[in-house]
Amino acid sequence: MGFLAIELCLAASCLAVAQIRPQLADSWFTRVEQRFSIFATKRGRAVVIVAMLALGTRIALLPQLPIPYPKVTDEFSYLLLSDTLAHGRLANPTHPMWIHFETFQVNWRPTYASMYYPGYGLFLALGQVVMGHPFWGVWLSSGLMCGAICWALQGWMPPAWAFLGALLAFIRLATFSYWVDSYWGGTVAALAGAVILGALPRIRRHHRTRNSVLLALGLTLLAGTRPYEGLFFSVPVLVALVFWAARNEPGKNISIRHVLLPVSLIMALALIALGYYFWRVTGNPFNTPYQVNMRTYGLLYFPWEKVRTIPEFHHDFIRSFYRGPSVEGWYSFARQHPLKLQFLKALVVWLFYFGPLLTLPWVAWLFTRSKATLRASFSPALSFLLVLCFVTYASCMVTIYIGQPHYVAHLSAAFYIIMLLMMRDLYRASPPPGRFLARAVPLVSVALLVARIVAPALHLTPKASWTRTWCSQDEQNFERARVFDQLEHTPGQHLVIVRYRPNHDFILDEWVYNNADIDGSKVIWARDMGPQNSELLQYFHARRAWLVEPDYNPAKLSPYAE
Repeated sequence: MGFLAIELCLAASCLAVAQIRPQLADSWFTRVEQRFSIFATKRGRAVVIVAMLALGTRIALLPQLPIPYPKVTDEFSYLLLSDTLAHGRLANPTHPMWIHFETFQVNWRPTYASMYYPGYGLFLALGQVVMGHPFWGVWLSSGLMCGAICWALQGWMPPAWAFLGALLAFIRLATFSYWVDSYWGGTVAALAGAVILGALPRIRRHHRTRNSVLLALGLTLLAGTRPYEGLFFSVPVLVALVFWAARNEPGKNISIRHVLLPVSLIMALALIALGYYFWRVTGNPFNTPYQVNMRTYGLLYFPWEKVRTIPEFHHDFIRSFYRGPSVEGWYSFARQHPLKLQFLKALVVWLFYFGPLLTLPWVAWLFTRSKATLRASFSPALSFLLVLCFVTYASCMVTIYIGQPHYVAHLSAAFYIIMLLMMRDLYRASPPPGRFLARAVPLVSVALLVARIVAPALHLTPKASWTRTWCSQDEQNFERARVFDQLEHTPGQHLVIVRYRPNHDFILDEWVYNNADIDGSKVIWARDMGPQNSELLQYFHARRAWLVEPDYNPAKLSPYAE
């Protein structure tokens, strides 16, 4: 919250200076802008520079932000997906002792697999196979995301403005955010959205097959990453594409041959491949792993759903999770306080993508339009993007949870395209205060990034927090990582039985997660089931058994004794 307060103060200062001295440093800004514009004219170079800047910065920050340890239940599930794909499988056979390993966001029947979709897991698996750790898949996807956002912006505005917007997105998304410091961020969905939005205007201008192929590949990646929210995003894009093709009378045959046909063909192949993945994981090409998990545990997602009775929970903590405050509490809150819920959802998105500083162009643009010119200020491009954001965001409005910023990650490019279109209007047509704000926002963004980089040297590093901002420190499970590392360096193979206290917070501190090949793992994590532990010990009789108690500080590891 400290950096958020600093950002708020700087944003307020920008507003004050814009009103008092809007011509401040005008000649200096003009010289910098001229050089910046010349540099950005080579579009391909700009895309590569932004991508390499994201990759290089994250490597440079490794002493300050080392490879992260997972903590959130979603992260462990994605890492299971990564490990499964890295082993050359789409799913794993159900383990005979699976009840001892049962945990959140993981399916055990009909196969042992993550409940999530394969898009993000493919990047994690690529990092694991090629570079030895899933984190490098996160790293690679962040660079591709930033480069794709730059390319997308170039399709909607002049190259200098596109380059500027990509740099702002890089600062906001690819430096200190949880997207590049965890295993459940939105880099891959943002990459998919940027490719789609970059291809769309190019298709309308050039009719090239390669742009249609890129559009289809973006839709494919989005369908394999966030299919529910991606459907709300894809429909307006496809409607706009079909509407344009239908109106393009002189080149209708070209539109069909170079646009609609390749998009339809690639999407059909993608849906077949996705159906095959579902079939291997769930036994049904029309049944997703997410649906299996929801039906198994009675997970609620929408406020109009009814609470179902689940015939059997093997563990009290799972019953408490799916029928306690974490689910039914949100279910009641969504039905009783819908407006408050929508406010909290919007706050989460606003804090992460914009914050006080990047809100200034939106506010200034709106308040510098007169009543007579306000409607005319909504160009067709701006109107389409706003409709796209509203329709896509509606996918999150109807659920019972506040959600996380990566739920709308595929809107990242759209958010920054809209903001840059407004900044461009402020710069070109507004009174001097608007131009000053358009100039000051990038400058202050860079200053904030520098301040965040040097913060550890000044003992000002933000504390771990669940308030998602562009530079908030994410939670990590250092104690589980410490115990795991200790056992990894202990000779032999190990079975770790995890015993919690009754008041343990499973949502924020779950330890029982395993790799894809459980029997082949050096360290296996299982939960304490009292007398039933005997069957587990008998099955793994060749392993050394340990008892870990996470609720001690530090966590207590000792030889297991029946």
